Amino acid sequence: MAGPFPGMDPYLEGRLIWPDVHLGLIAAIRDVLVPQVAPAYSVRIEQRTYIAQVTPPRLVGRPDLGLIRAVPDAAPAGGTAVATLVAVAPQVVALPEYEEIREGYLELRDSGTQEVVTVIEILSPTNKQPGEGRREYEAKRQQVLRSQTSLVEIDLLRAGEPMAMVPQPRLDYRLLLGAGWERPQATLYAFGLRQAIPEIPIPLRRGEAPAALALGTVLSELYQRARYDLSLDYRERPPDPPLADGDAAWIDELLCAKGLR
Repeated sequence: MAGPFPGMDPYLEGRLIWPDVHLGLIAAIRDVLVPQVAPAYSVRIEQRTYIAQVTPPRLVGRPDLGLIRAVPDAAPAGGTAVATLVAVAPQVVALPEYEEIREGYLELRDSGTQEVVTVIEILSPTNKQPGEGRREYEAKRQQVLRSQTSLVEIDLLRAGEPMAMVPQPRLDYRLLLGAGWERPQATLYAFGLRQAIPEIPIPLRRGEAPAALALGTVLSELYQRARYDLSLDYRERPPDPPLADGDAAWIDELLCAKGLR
């Protein structure tokens, strides 16, 4: 079954399904690029790993015992103070929880020298939220932007804080193309929920024709191969994260017309 949306499906942004979409897109993009760039370039899936704190922390349990402390009563006139036992109520607290995060990305490498020519990143929720994941990604982004390596940054998530650029577009989704020889300028494709995902050029070396990435087609074919329709409940309102009122009404009309509501 084909997806019901003309561009990005906001239900794919849900925290339970996005990790699978993220991994699937990385592999699918490699499959599209390899025939275009080989044998001069190889396309490799790389991975970074870090430890991040889970937010928000979950309550880990309730104590079974309370403490009793002695509190002296005020002494009566001409008498002696008497200690009274007062129960100290237990308090439920949450301790920090940590998890290992593994994020995949793509590198296009010169087949002869193994030099990294282009890095392709698909942003994850941890990249766009405060914490270790964002710090790790921003450090990697800074390293790439200070080099001659080209950066392709794919942001298909409405939630979270967008990556730094000037000016910041108001539309929800962003495809950033930063050719290494064009610093500090870069090319941005920004689009909304109701628009098709644009095809973008993937920069190689200066003077070479770029590879072509029809990201909308790649995502649509992945949707069908993975049968995401079996995992998504389009009767749910609204998707996660919630939509603006205008988009919510548009989605309701679209899904009703397709018999999904």
